[in-house]
Amino acid sequence: MTIEEARKKIIFALDVHGLDDIDRWAEALTGKVGMFKVGKELFTSCGPAAVKAVQKHGGQVFLDLKYHDIPNTVANAMCEAARLGVQLANLHALGGAEMMGTAVSAVHKEFSDAERPRLLAVTILTSSTVETLRQIGIEHSIQDMVVRLARLAKSSGMDGVVASPLEIGLIREACGPDFLIVTPGVRPSFASADDQKRIMTPAEAVSSGADYLVIGRPIAKAADPVQAAECIANEIVEGAL
Repeated sequence: MTIEEARKKIIFALDVHGLDDIDRWAEALTGKVGMFKVGKELFTSCGPAAVKAVQKHGGQVFLDLKYHDIPNTVANAMCEAARLGVQLANLHALGGAEMMGTAVSAVHKEFSDAERPRLLAVTILTSSTVETLRQIGIEHSIQDMVVRLARLAKSSGMDGVVASPLEIGLIREACGPDFLIVTPGVRPSFASADDQKRIMTPAEAVSSGADYLVIGRPIAKAADPVQAAECIANEIVEGAL
Protein backbone atom coordinates (compact mmCIF):
# COMPACT_ATOMS: atom_id res chain seq x y z
CA MET A 1 0.00 0.00 0.00
CA THR A 2 1.30 3.47 -0.90
CA ILE A 3 1.23 6.46 1.44
CA GLU A 4 -1.34 8.11 -0.85
CA GLU A 5 -3.63 5.08 -0.60
CA ALA A 6 -3.24 5.15 3.17
CA ARG A 7 -4.15 8.85 3.38
CA LYS A 8 -7.36 8.22 1.41
CA LYS A 9 -8.50 5.79 4.09
CA ILE A 10 -8.46 8.48 6.80
CA ILE A 11 -11.67 10.41 7.47
CA PHE A 12 -11.02 13.38 9.74
CA ALA A 13 -13.86 14.03 12.18
CA LEU A 14 -14.54 17.73 11.73
CA ASP A 15 -15.96 18.25 15.23
CA VAL A 16 -15.77 22.05 15.24
CA HIS A 17 -18.21 24.90 15.84
CA GLY A 18 -18.13 27.27 12.87
CA LEU A 19 -17.13 28.04 9.30
CA ASP A 20 -13.83 29.66 10.27
CA ASP A 21 -12.76 26.43 11.94
CA ILE A 22 -13.78 24.45 8.88
CA ASP A 23 -11.66 26.66 6.64
CA ARG A 24 -8.65 26.21 8.91
CA TRP A 25 -8.88 22.44 9.06
CA ALA A 26 -9.84 21.90 5.43
CA GLU A 27 -6.97 24.06 4.24
CA ALA A 28 -4.49 22.24 6.48
CA LEU A 29 -5.62 18.65 5.89
CA THR A 30 -6.99 18.43 2.34
CA GLY A 31 -4.63 16.03 0.61
CA LYS A 32 -3.40 14.71 3.96
CA VAL A 33 -6.64 12.83 4.65
CA GLY A 34 -9.16 11.27 2.30
CA MET A 35 -12.33 12.84 3.62
CA PHE A 36 -13.86 15.11 6.26
CA LYS A 37 -16.73 13.98 8.48
CA VAL A 38 -19.49 16.55 9.01
CA GLY A 39 -21.59 15.39 11.94
CA LYS A 40 -24.62 16.50 13.91
CA GLU A 41 -22.99 19.27 15.94
CA LEU A 42 -21.42 21.01 12.98
CA PHE A 43 -24.38 20.52 10.65
CA THR A 44 -26.78 21.84 13.29
CA SER A 45 -24.57 24.89 13.72
CA CYS A 46 -23.78 25.66 10.08
CA GLY A 47 -26.10 23.57 7.92
CA PRO A 48 -25.20 22.74 4.30
CA ALA A 49 -22.66 25.60 4.37
CA ALA A 50 -20.41 23.26 6.37
CA VAL A 51 -20.30 20.83 3.45
CA LYS A 52 -19.70 23.61 0.94
CA ALA A 53 -16.88 25.02 3.08
CA VAL A 54 -15.01 21.71 2.91
CA GLN A 55 -15.66 21.34 -0.81
CA LYS A 56 -14.36 24.87 -1.43
CA HIS A 57 -10.92 23.61 -0.39
CA GLY A 58 -11.20 20.51 -2.57
CA GLY A 59 -12.10 18.20 0.30
CA GLN A 60 -14.56 15.31 0.16
CA VAL A 61 -17.32 14.84 2.77
CA PHE A 62 -18.81 12.05 4.83
CA LEU A 63 -22.17 13.41 6.01
CA ASP A 64 -22.62 11.65 9.35
CA LEU A 65 -26.18 12.51 10.40
CA LYS A 66 -27.37 8.96 11.17
CA TYR A 67 -30.92 9.39 9.90
CA HIS A 68 -33.55 7.35 11.74
CA ASP A 69 -37.18 8.22 10.99
CA ILE A 70 -40.12 7.04 8.92
CA PRO A 71 -39.02 5.62 5.53
CA ASN A 72 -40.20 8.53 3.36
CA THR A 73 -38.51 11.14 5.55
CA VAL A 74 -35.21 9.27 5.54
CA ALA A 75 -35.40 8.72 1.78
CA ASN A 76 -35.92 12.44 1.17
CA ALA A 77 -33.08 13.32 3.53
CA MET A 78 -30.71 10.95 1.74
CA CYS A 79 -31.62 12.53 -1.60
CA GLU A 80 -30.84 15.96 -0.16
CA ALA A 81 -27.47 14.63 1.02
CA ALA A 82 -26.81 13.43 -2.52
CA ARG A 83 -27.63 16.89 -3.88
CA LEU A 84 -24.96 18.33 -1.59
CA GLY A 85 -22.37 16.25 -3.44
CA VAL A 86 -21.12 14.29 -0.45
CA GLN A 87 -19.23 11.02 -0.92
CA LEU A 88 -20.71 9.11 2.04
CA ALA A 89 -24.00 9.49 3.94
CA ASN A 90 -25.51 7.34 6.64
CA LEU A 91 -28.64 6.23 8.46
CA HIS A 92 -29.31 3.93 11.43
CA ALA A 93 -29.68 0.25 10.56
CA LEU A 94 -31.97 -0.05 13.59
CA GLY A 95 -34.54 1.83 11.49
CA GLY A 96 -35.16 -1.46 9.71
CA ALA A 97 -35.27 -2.92 6.21
CA GLU A 98 -38.17 -0.82 4.92
CA MET A 99 -36.50 2.43 5.94
CA MET A 100 -33.17 1.45 4.39
CA GLY A 101 -34.68 0.01 1.24
CA THR A 102 -36.86 3.06 0.63
CA ALA A 103 -33.84 5.34 0.98
CA VAL A 104 -31.77 3.21 -1.39
CA SER A 105 -34.53 3.14 -4.01
CA ALA A 106 -35.05 6.90 -3.85
CA VAL A 107 -31.37 7.73 -4.24
CA HIS A 108 -30.83 5.21 -7.05
CA LYS A 109 -33.91 6.49 -8.89
CA GLU A 110 -32.81 10.11 -8.82
CA PHE A 111 -29.03 9.83 -9.20
CA SER A 112 -26.68 7.83 -11.37
CA ASP A 113 -24.18 5.54 -9.69
CA ALA A 114 -21.39 8.01 -10.42
CA GLU A 115 -23.32 10.96 -8.94
CA ARG A 116 -24.66 9.46 -5.75
CA PRO A 117 -22.95 9.04 -2.38
CA ARG A 118 -22.24 5.59 -1.00
CA LEU A 119 -24.97 4.82 1.53
CA LEU A 120 -23.94 3.49 4.92
CA ALA A 121 -25.90 1.99 7.81
CA VAL A 122 -24.77 2.55 11.39
CA THR A 123 -24.77 -0.73 13.31
CA ILE A 124 -23.90 -0.38 17.01
CA LEU A 125 -22.11 2.76 18.25
CA THR A 126 -18.52 2.28 19.39
CA SER A 127 -19.39 3.83 22.75
CA SER A 128 -21.99 1.11 23.38
CA THR A 129 -21.48 -1.84 25.73
CA VAL A 130 -23.48 -4.98 26.49
CA GLU A 131 -25.10 -3.05 29.34
CA THR A 132 -26.07 -0.23 26.97
CA LEU A 133 -27.92 -2.70 24.75
CA ARG A 134 -29.53 -4.44 27.72
CA GLN A 135 -30.92 -1.12 28.97
CA ILE A 136 -32.90 -0.70 25.75
CA GLY A 137 -34.13 -4.28 25.68
CA ILE A 138 -31.57 -5.88 23.34
CA GLU A 139 -30.38 -9.16 24.86
CA HIS A 140 -28.13 -10.23 21.98
CA SER A 141 -24.38 -9.72 22.16
CA ILE A 142 -22.82 -6.73 20.42
CA GLN A 143 -21.20 -9.01 17.85
CA ASP A 144 -24.48 -10.76 17.04
CA MET A 145 -26.31 -7.45 16.68
CA VAL A 146 -23.63 -5.95 14.43
CA VAL A 147 -23.67 -8.93 12.08
CA ARG A 148 -27.47 -9.05 12.08
CA LEU A 149 -27.69 -5.36 11.21
CA ALA A 150 -24.92 -5.57 8.60
CA ARG A 151 -26.72 -8.42 6.82
CA LEU A 152 -29.99 -6.49 6.97
CA ALA A 153 -28.27 -3.42 5.52
CA LYS A 154 -26.76 -5.41 2.66
CA SER A 155 -30.04 -7.14 1.83
CA SER A 156 -31.70 -3.69 1.81
CA GLY A 157 -29.25 -2.45 -0.83
CA MET A 158 -26.94 -0.36 1.34
CA ASP A 159 -23.33 0.01 0.19
CA GLY A 160 -21.82 -0.64 3.59
CA VAL A 161 -21.88 -0.06 7.32
CA VAL A 162 -20.34 1.96 10.09
CA ALA A 163 -19.09 -0.43 12.77
CA SER A 164 -16.48 -0.92 15.44
CA PRO A 165 -13.15 -2.24 14.14
CA LEU A 166 -13.58 -5.26 16.42
CA GLU A 167 -16.42 -6.50 14.21
CA ILE A 168 -14.71 -6.02 10.84
CA GLY A 169 -13.86 -9.70 10.38
CA LEU A 170 -17.37 -10.84 11.24
CA ILE A 171 -18.87 -8.32 8.79
CA ARG A 172 -16.49 -9.33 6.02
CA GLU A 173 -17.41 -12.98 6.51
CA ALA A 174 -21.13 -12.20 6.52
CA CYS A 175 -21.28 -9.58 3.76
CA GLY A 176 -18.34 -10.20 1.44
CA PRO A 177 -15.31 -8.24 0.23
CA ASP A 178 -17.11 -5.46 -1.65
CA PHE A 179 -19.26 -4.26 1.25
CA LEU A 180 -17.86 -0.97 2.60
CA ILE A 181 -16.80 -0.87 6.25
CA VAL A 182 -16.21 2.52 7.88
CA THR A 183 -14.76 2.29 11.36
CA PRO A 184 -14.73 4.86 14.14
CA GLY A 185 -13.13 3.80 17.41
CA VAL A 186 -9.68 3.89 15.82
CA ARG A 187 -6.82 5.18 17.94
CA PRO A 188 -3.23 5.40 16.66
CA SER A 189 -0.46 4.10 18.87
CA PHE A 190 0.40 7.62 20.09
CA ALA A 191 -3.14 8.57 21.22
CA SER A 192 -5.41 7.91 24.20
CA ALA A 193 -8.66 5.93 23.97
CA ASP A 194 -10.83 8.89 25.15
CA ASP A 195 -14.48 7.73 25.47
CA GLN A 196 -14.29 4.95 22.88
CA LYS A 197 -14.80 1.46 24.31
CA ARG A 198 -14.11 -0.87 21.38
CA ILE A 199 -10.98 0.31 19.61
CA MET A 200 -8.06 -0.73 17.39
CA THR A 201 -4.99 0.95 15.95
CA PRO A 202 -5.19 2.16 12.32
CA ALA A 203 -2.85 -0.60 11.15
CA GLU A 204 -4.92 -3.28 12.87
CA ALA A 205 -8.20 -1.93 11.49
CA VAL A 206 -7.00 -1.72 7.89
CA SER A 207 -5.31 -5.12 8.10
CA SER A 208 -8.62 -6.53 9.34
CA GLY A 209 -10.39 -5.14 6.27
CA ALA A 210 -11.61 -1.61 7.06
CA ASP A 211 -12.11 0.64 4.02
CA TYR A 212 -12.13 3.94 5.92
CA LEU A 213 -11.08 5.02 9.42
CA VAL A 214 -12.83 7.89 11.21
CA ILE A 215 -10.28 9.70 13.37
CA GLY A 216 -10.81 12.99 15.18
CA ARG A 217 -9.15 13.87 18.46
CA PRO A 218 -5.80 12.11 17.79
CA ILE A 219 -5.34 14.56 14.91
CA ALA A 220 -7.24 17.60 16.20
CA LYS A 221 -5.55 17.63 19.61
CA ALA A 222 -2.05 16.90 18.36
CA ALA A 223 0.62 19.59 18.68
CA ASP A 224 1.11 19.24 14.91
CA PRO A 225 -2.12 17.90 13.33
CA VAL A 226 -0.62 17.55 9.85
CA GLN A 227 2.23 15.49 11.23
CA ALA A 228 -0.23 13.40 13.26
CA ALA A 229 -2.24 12.62 10.12
CA GLU A 230 0.97 11.65 8.34
CA CYS A 231 1.98 9.40 11.25
CA ILE A 232 -1.37 7.64 11.01
CA ALA A 233 -0.93 7.12 7.27
CA ASN A 234 2.53 5.70 7.93
CA GLU A 235 1.10 3.35 10.56
CA ILE A 236 -1.39 2.09 7.98
CA VAL A 237 1.35 1.52 5.39
CA GLU A 238 3.58 -0.30 7.87
CA GLY A 239 0.70 -2.47 8.98
CA ALA A 240 0.05 -3.50 5.37
CA LEU A 241 3.61 -4.71 4.82
